[in-house]
Amino acid sequence: MTEIHCLSAVRLRDALRSGEISAREAAAHFLQRIEAANPGLGAFITVTADMAMDEAAAADQRHARLRPEELPALHGMPVAYKDLTDVAGVVTTHGSAALDRRPAPVDGALAAALRASGTVSLGKTQVPEFGLTAYSENRIAPPSRNPHALSRSSGGSSGGSAAAVAAKLLPFAPGSDGGGSVRIPAAACGLLGLKPGRGLVPAGESNGDPAGLVVAGPLAHSAADAALLLDALTAAEPPGTSTASAGPAGTGYLETVADAPPRLRIGMSLDSPWAGIFPFAPDPEALDALATGARMLTAAGHDVVETTIRYDNRYPDAFTTAWTAGVGAARIPPQREALLAPLTRTFRRRAQQRSASKLNESLAFLRQFQRDTVAQYAAWDLILTPSLAQTPRPVGWFTGSAHGDGHWPVSEWAGDADGDYRKQCEFAPWSSMVNVCGLPAVSIPVHWTEGTPATGGTTASAGEGPSLRGPGNGLPMGIQLIGPMGSEALLLQVAAQLGF
Repeated sequence: MTEIHCLSAVRLRDALRSGEISAREAAAHFLQRIEAANPGLGAFITVTADMAMDEAAAADQRHARLRPEELPALHGMPVAYKDLTDVAGVVTTHGSAALDRRPAPVDGALAAALRASGTVSLGKTQVPEFGLTAYSENRIAPPSRNPHALSRSSGGSSGGSAAAVAAKLLPFAPGSDGGGSVRIPAAACGLLGLKPGRGLVPAGESNGDPAGLVVAGPLAHSAADAALLLDALTAAEPPGTSTASAGPAGTGYLETVADAPPRLRIGMSLDSPWAGIFPFAPDPEALDALATGARMLTAAGHDVVETTIRYDNRYPDAFTTAWTAGVGAARIPPQREALLAPLTRTFRRRAQQRSASKLNESLAFLRQFQRDTVAQYAAWDLILTPSLAQTPRPVGWFTGSAHGDGHWPVSEWAGDADGDYRKQCEFAPWSSMVNVCGLPAVSIPVHWTEGTPATGGTTASAGEGPSLRGPGNGLPMGIQLIGPMGSEALLLQVAAQLGF
């Protein structure tokens, strides 16, 4: 039989439901892989092995007494959560040395939704402090590294989850995305990452989010695996949302993902709302990925045309104000603020010094920005950009660490918060405006830096996931497709059409 970790998530789901594989077998297999790989990879902060095996045993008992059609949708499927998400009985560190270590009393909305779907939680994955950055390095645990090149970052803020999926320590994982935090690590690690539209699924984090930027979404090897997880995330409609919790005509996303999408008009753009304050030039590898994606989309029958998007130059200040408001309100004892990373401490101080009227002014601007941008996007069925402007960055690159390992004594962290932030905005300049607009978007790993297009998310053996590496020893690069509200199924169909 194919090794459990080589099965696609859909194939593993089927094997668990049929009894071909028990939940305990699956959990034990992935826990063994985590034990072996995590010391060098840094994907997990906390591994809850005993709790996982207890949950798996309960799943097997449920399997013994229920008919297959009565089992929950993700019966026995191993998952893990970013360490921003509360899981009952497990400490939520938020990636910070400044917080007390107290187990969460109850599941957060994301963990509750997936627990109800039958999943087994293996632990908590590495995140930047309070999820603020596009790299997953902090002061409490080793940095999350890229499985394709351990000297490189896996991205952020869902970097630990992306590294775990890419290294086949998990079949798939939920991430959360408030400014690119699913799409950035998906692109860095060669995965498919879907950011759903605002209100479709639980946010997945327990910090403040006054602009409604954060939404949970799947990190997976294929569109089908992402659709399977999205079906579970949308099974229970979050309170107060009117968004349909399934694919077209009330069917599930997995049921529709293999359907061919209609011929689409796709506007291709390199315009970014960050360019006015942080002028940047995309790396050749980012342009290669964009060109590869455009060729693939054209070959699939779509019309890809260059377009110009006009963005208001007030955007960077307004977004930063909204993005950092939550960390300003975080409850941190004054005597422990010195334990915060320089970027967190700087943005926390600035957030606390801002007036409520300044925040309200920024939120009002972002609502207008949303209306203006969505109106421009509406001229096209989808908008195409690179996922990232640069190749995955070396560990320690954003913080200016001379050591480059992302985990060292407090006194050795570089303190240039503004330089750090600028680097992040230049690294991922096409992400955050999608959150402000509340739109769905997907990152698809179409290219490798050696110049060979990716071959998609399947292999020759039915039910197997992709190999860990792409062609040769290159680094993955992706494209981003942005769709209108309610286009999650369409985005997954296009990804599947391209072979992912």
